[in-house]
Amino acid sequence: MKYKTVLPMVVFLLIGFGLLAGFRYNTESNSTSPQNDSKEKLTENDRMIVVHAQRMIEEGRRIFRFDTFGSEAFWGDALQLHKAIAGEKNGGVGGGVSPKTALSVGMKVDVDALPKDLQDQIKAGKVNLDDPATTLALLKLNAVVGVTGFFDDKGHARSMGIQCAFCHSTVDNSFAPGIGKRLDGWPNRDLNVGVIVSLAPNLKPFTDLLGVDEVTVKKVLNSWGPGRFDAELDKDGKALRPDGGQAGTLIPPAFGLAGVNLHTWTGFGSVPYWNAYVAATEMHGAGTFFDARFNNRNQYPVAAKTGAGNTRGTPDMVTSKLAALHFYELAIPAPKPPKGSFNEKASRHGKEIFANKGKCATCHVPPLFTEPGENLHAPDEIGVDAFQADRSPTHKYRTAPLAGLWAHQTGGFYHDGRFATLQDVVEHYDTFLKLGLTGEEKKDLVEYLKSL
Repeated sequence: MKYKTVLPMVVFLLIGFGLLAGFRYNTESNSTSPQNDSKEKLTENDRMIVVHAQRMIEEGRRIFRFDTFGSEAFWGDALQLHKAIAGEKNGGVGGGVSPKTALSVGMKVDVDALPKDLQDQIKAGKVNLDDPATTLALLKLNAVVGVTGFFDDKGHARSMGIQCAFCHSTVDNSFAPGIGKRLDGWPNRDLNVGVIVSLAPNLKPFTDLLGVDEVTVKKVLNSWGPGRFDAELDKDGKALRPDGGQAGTLIPPAFGLAGVNLHTWTGFGSVPYWNAYVAATEMHGAGTFFDARFNNRNQYPVAAKTGAGNTRGTPDMVTSKLAALHFYELAIPAPKPPKGSFNEKASRHGKEIFANKGKCATCHVPPLFTEPGENLHAPDEIGVDAFQADRSPTHKYRTAPLAGLWAHQTGGFYHDGRFATLQDVVEHYDTFLKLGLTGEEKKDLVEYLKSL
């Protein structure tokens, strides 16, 4: 009797488990089917979008890494910078720039552009890294990140241009310091742009533009230091801060920008705005850039004189590339911090501080870590001086997105690196906003920032 009572119950349970298993299988299959059968289920329009997206990423990557936008007319033909790199022994001027010197001022080498036998020779110490001729050989291989060399039929350098990657890429140092695989979007905080430019045999374009002598130009260029650049100098002529300090800003990251409204420290404009601005007026490529705000003679006397706010390069080698370049940059995610680079337990507590007592999330709204919409603040809202903000048409500072902070700690934080560490940033806000954070809470908040 007991056996007869239990058997139907067992059968019922087995059938029930079977139905549940089948339901689970069907649910899992259905949840993954859009991925598994995506090619079959996509409409023609959907497939067109996928193809377009892939093409834009590939085209944008090529532009970001290799397109000079015709900037060789400035860096090579006008400044003659390629001659300084080559050196007198190689048809240029001066002592030349060896690979060791180039690496010392932050230039990077793409290891994937080096043939295997050359990699082996470098490892074996059989390549002379003190010889500028080796630098020219690397340029011929297109291995110097962000720089393209142009050579005549006899192999002599005749010009050079730069790319977006010059400032906004680095390498992972997997082969040697300064030599490795590309990291697009990472700011090159080792790059001493000012020192590199100051090597140019002909600085007349700058002396004429700014109305100063060559000694002054070199003083300004050398004031920036590694990882900094002054993108407003040729617009407002402000070579130094009122206190005599350098006027450049840190090179910002070009990753983690999807969904972020304004680009750059002071929010001049969006990502494609800044791409056009830099390509046509800073890299000196041949392109179109328009912004009537630069006609303001009081704020931008140099730009008003030169007409920089209505730049019309001929032929236009920039505008047709802005869409793909924008697409690629938005596709670059912020890098995840290495395992073990932060205290996970402290970070969890720091996340609570970030969202509540620290008031960080008021402006750095997760997961964008900037405000959706208008993400600008007056200097007195964040407790800093207005010098750099007032060089912008906005007169404000942007709420910088925080994801990937760990990847650009070199050079400090904020637009000019005024805070050497994340701890210094936290201390500033604790004092300015009167948050009353304890020492432990500050440390935990820093760990959370390192985890983003």
